[in-house]
Amino acid sequence: MRIALLTTDNREHEKRYDARQPYFGTAPEALLQGFARLPDLEVHVLGCTQQPMASPAQLAPNVWFHSLHVPKFGWLRTGYQGCVRAVRRRLREIRPDLVHGQGTERECALAAVFSGYPNVVTIHGNMAELARVFQARWGGYFWWAAHLENLTLRRTRGVFCNSAYTEELVRARTPRTWRVPNAIREAFFGPSAAPVEKPPHPILINIGVIIPRKQQVRLLEVARRLHEAGLKFELHFIGYANPADPYVREFQALLAPAEAAGYARHLGTKPQAELIRLLDGAAGLVHFPFEEAFGLVVAEALARGLRCFGARVGGIVDVVAGAPGTELFDLADLDGLTAALAAWLRAGAPRAPGAADLMRAQYHPEVVARRHVEIYREVLSTVS
Repeated sequence: MRIALLTTDNREHEKRYDARQPYFGTAPEALLQGFARLPDLEVHVLGCTQQPMASPAQLAPNVWFHSLHVPKFGWLRTGYQGCVRAVRRRLREIRPDLVHGQGTERECALAAVFSGYPNVVTIHGNMAELARVFQARWGGYFWWAAHLENLTLRRTRGVFCNSAYTEELVRARTPRTWRVPNAIREAFFGPSAAPVEKPPHPILINIGVIIPRKQQVRLLEVARRLHEAGLKFELHFIGYANPADPYVREFQALLAPAEAAGYARHLGTKPQAELIRLLDGAAGLVHFPFEEAFGLVVAEALARGLRCFGARVGGIVDVVAGAPGTELFDLADLDGLTAALAAWLRAGAPRAPGAADLMRAQYHPEVVARRHVEIYREVLSTVS
């Protein structure tokens, strides 16, 4: 079976045109790791970019990579028509059995449905819902993304939904849905790279871009209450912070006294190996967004044996189902979250290693990749 996977080359997203190796979002990256374990599958990864870049021809023995140069005019301002045409041209050479578009945030899913081949789409971020939540202005990015998502979902043969929440949002807009979780990258199931020195105080981690949706400002308020109650801990924020964003400036202003008092700090972005090392040195994760399609950081933390405290929203509910060492709270229940964290700290901040086996059984790349192949065969069986 020959599959074309359309995904975002993050070299384009981050304008790193000098990088020679493509890299992708965490969910597509993990899926490709699973595909690489299935030698009977031939996978062609296509990514569009606004500048030509040197790239490897193969990412694995059965995984090829195609970097497609599309000038700036062919992107959002024209409804990604340049990307759609570039993908179609390359697919005529590849001749895949099926095309899989990864995400409706940009061009990938749209190019899949206009590829001329049987196609499916994965939803990573629910763009129509985010446009509603953020009250997207007419003609802005979220407004366009929502409209193009609706167009895409009507035209594809079916949608891979990473949670019950996502499935509920898209079911009425597409012919077919399948519930398939995002995979966790293989490295998160590996052993610790080195012995982890126990910190003087328990460490809580929050992972994610510093944005209003992730609610790091509210978590700083929780941390302040715990500190004022005399509890010893450190809350480490990991993620990109745009200094031009007013929310980031608010976060930094509130973080300054917390850093001075020694109970919170921002570590910026971290590569995968360093992130795993930090997780292994921590005792718990706190993740409290007001909207979340899946909650991959929760699954990754559980795979490393952390105790997880989160918001009862979106796909997080699916991720923690049946997993020991997890507690979820309604968005309005900041008092409940604070009380649970206080009780956990007073009990010695125990970890929750029992969740790791469940995460492996449900979210290992090979498990998720094999489920993808089952669905591909199902779709192709209906193609006349």
